[in-house]
Amino acid sequence: MKFQSIDTVESISKEDFIQNYLKKRKPLLLKGYAKNWKDFDKWNLDYIKDKAGEQVVPLYDSKPADPKKSSDTPATYMKFNEYVDLIKKEPSDLRIFFFIIKDKIPELLKNFTFPDLGLKYFERLPTLFFGGSEAKVLMHYDVDMTDFFHFQFHGNKRILLFDPKQSKALYKVPLSVHTIYEIDYDNPDYEKFPALKHAQGYDFVMNHGDALFIPRGYWHYNRYLEPGFSMSLRAFPNEFFQVLNTVYHVFIMRYTDKLMRKIFQLKWIHFKEKLAIKKSHQYYNI
Repeated sequence: MKFQSIDTVESISKEDFIQNYLKKRKPLLLKGYAKNWKDFDKWNLDYIKDKAGEQVVPLYDSKPADPKKSSDTPATYMKFNEYVDLIKKEPSDLRIFFFIIKDKIPELLKNFTFPDLGLKYFERLPTLFFGGSEAKVLMHYDVDMTDFFHFQFHGNKRILLFDPKQSKALYKVPLSVHTIYEIDYDNPDYEKFPALKHAQGYDFVMNHGDALFIPRGYWHYNRYLEPGFSMSLRAFPNEFFQVLNTVYHVFIMRYTDKLMRKIFQLKWIHFKEKLAIKKSHQYYNI
């Protein structure tokens, strides 16, 4: 895989962001952006632990989805405070996924401000994600196909980003928002997956307080380097065809895949992965 440096700034005007990043659908890293918040000191694991306390949360690991279960079935459950104690004490790949602030810790909504950069945000869904030092989020793009800002807190996290045009090089699985589960993006096997050599993207580390603009449809892989958490702020679709694309992904593609998984289980997963390999290799004449 070939990587280039991501555009990085400490501040940017709304006009510059709209013209050079939002309209061009180009990612941007804003270093230390959240440090401008009045209550930035509250964005740490101990503060969140104190507020979430005894809430029981579903936890997910880094293993591929079990074809006999729903793709969103958790690996286990745990009290939030016990989970934070665990990931701070020892290596863990357990993650909390889609922790909606308004439902779980509504007072946290007062501790940040939405970036004033030309996006209209879905204010119902500021969402937190947590992970231990061994946690990773498999390569995927978000099914709702919206632009969003991603903030990193407490620990550092490695990010890989790829333009949607790189789908063939990444072995996109049909009717899915992920690539082949077997691919290890920390140690790519170019013998088994030679199309990966053609992939071009961004490889960088997010630190405490950084913000990342991820355009809709962008592939992203997250690897926690230390225990930490992040927040995503999603934007409303701003184009008619984007709305249609969102409807297709959320209500047609996703439920078609769920139905086929339920009927054919592992056979369906193997069929899709073989098809992904065939398409990628044909595209690059491998």
